[in-house]
Amino acid sequence: MDARLHIGIAGAGLLGRLLAWRLVRLGHAVSVFDAAPEPGPRYGKRQAAAFSAAGMLSPLAEFENAGASVAHWGIRSLGMWEAMATQLSGAPFHQRRGSLLLAHAGDLGTAVRMLSRLKNAPSQLQAPQMLERAQLARIEPALHGIAHAWLLPDEGQLDPPQMMASLHADASAAGVLWRWNQPVTQVAPHAIATADGSMHRFDIAFDVRGVGAKTDSSDAMPVRGVRGETVWLHAPEHGLTRPVRLLHPRHRVYLVPRPGDIVVVGATEIESEDRSPVSLRSAVELMAAAHSIMPALAEARILRMDSNLRPALPDNEPRIEHQDGRVRINGLFRHGWLIAPAVVQDALAACGLVHQPQLHQLAEAVL
Repeated sequence: MDARLHIGIAGAGLLGRLLAWRLVRLGHAVSVFDAAPEPGPRYGKRQAAAFSAAGMLSPLAEFENAGASVAHWGIRSLGMWEAMATQLSGAPFHQRRGSLLLAHAGDLGTAVRMLSRLKNAPSQLQAPQMLERAQLARIEPALHGIAHAWLLPDEGQLDPPQMMASLHADASAAGVLWRWNQPVTQVAPHAIATADGSMHRFDIAFDVRGVGAKTDSSDAMPVRGVRGETVWLHAPEHGLTRPVRLLHPRHRVYLVPRPGDIVVVGATEIESEDRSPVSLRSAVELMAAAHSIMPALAEARILRMDSNLRPALPDNEPRIEHQDGRVRINGLFRHGWLIAPAVVQDALAACGLVHQPQLHQLAEAVL
């Protein structure tokens, strides 16, 4: 499709920013509508789920609870993120040094069950590599007291706030029009309706509002919010260099190092649309688990406790719906940063905005 189109996007979260960045680079006129008052994060208030995420790019680890489609989207997106990180302004943090699975001595059974499920993952992903204690100490000396460890070599991470800022900045510089303080009430074919009663006409309208799409008309996807909670710690010279998952019978606690001596700790996945602050139980469990494998965190300072809602559909699988003049993407659940570039590319291909052969050239072409 070579003609310049006028395209509207409802939602300025991760999908909205990726779409805007990609579409304006293709030469289209793009307008993005969002209820937020500004593009940056608003911790403690309603904000895009992408700002609250840990930013782990873990197609193998996530295969434990996700289907093959998520794994394949994740595999494709790994190279796409790597390429984008070199092209976006602001030098957003991104690395692929693998991730770690850890287990205490009493939780070996939990680890074995998880590893057995990972054996069915796509063959493009390297299998987990068991590490002896000396090997773990050599690559991550900040970790202590761990009986069992495995390296997942293909995995990576990025910094969500930095990447969100870079996508917004570069899309803005290319001409994207951002309509902040504009809650969307409906996305129809060729049109986006806003809360002030206006109806905005477009050649194509994209609906990527996540949980916000629940307020739409009766034909909306059956999206629900799944609560997640994280603790942000400031730990100067903490020494952790790659994401870590601590396997536990009840949950998977993750520790993710970020630029600025920050470690993000999270695990919770609660079937609730409660947006209240982090609970005492969650905070204590998260920090105790983190301290059990990383003693240096004892002197860390708590920067923030954050909670947000991930958008999920009944089967916890993402969905792309296309009809003439409207494309809807929702249900990225806990996999947003892992799979978003490939999902966006497939959505653009579905409505003819990119050619299907490009799907296999993404690492070089950068979306």
